[in-house]
Amino acid sequence: MFPPDLSAFGDALTALAETVQIAFVGTVIGFVFSLPVSALALRNIFPPWVTSTVRWLLGIVRTVPVLFWAVVFVIAVGLGPLAGTLAVAVYSFGYLSKLFYEAFEAVDAEVIDALKVTGVSRLVLVRHAVFSESMNTIVSQLLFMFEYNIRSSAVLGFVGAGGVGFLMVSYIESLSYSSLTTVLVFTLATVLAIDFLSGYVRRRFLPGFRPASA
Repeated sequence: MFPPDLSAFGDALTALAETVQIAFVGTVIGFVFSLPVSALALRNIFPPWVTSTVRWLLGIVRTVPVLFWAVVFVIAVGLGPLAGTLAVAVYSFGYLSKLFYEAFEAVDAEVIDALKVTGVSRLVLVRHAVFSESMNTIVSQLLFMFEYNIRSSAVLGFVGAGGVGFLMVSYIESLSYSSLTTVLVFTLATVLAIDFLSGYVRRRFLPGFRPASA
């Protein structure tokens, strides 16, 4: 595996760019659907038959690992990044929905009660009480999900769902281990860069975030 074959740099860069795109688009799609669905799971706003049904369905989605979702979508739509994006989107949807409705239920009950007595609709209650009070958590969990999906997207190619994993498989099958080393090094660098960027966003934009002093 050593020394790395730097001639694989171009292929590695292209595959990593595809992996980041899969993770980003999949995370955004999952996030968009998770917000309204997680709100329907709030037991302090909606009736039990609604919340129980929603939580049961989310439990099923969340139980299935992202790699299995990738296999399902490879069968459904064929090989390539579309299958990986859909797999990441579905898994992100289930995972974020769980995180969000638990955070939403932790919102101060006095804030919710204050709006309830005015006779506002459930939609207004969710929008102006639950979402507003939980915005810090929403952004933080969204960033975490994107970080996680960068890592998970890197292995989706092993089942044909596109990204850098597909390139790794091709190098392994052709015994091009020095090229594989190049891909692994650049994958590690990409993951570390995403972690650094996510940490910067938290420090810069999340209210109340204070890094520990030396």
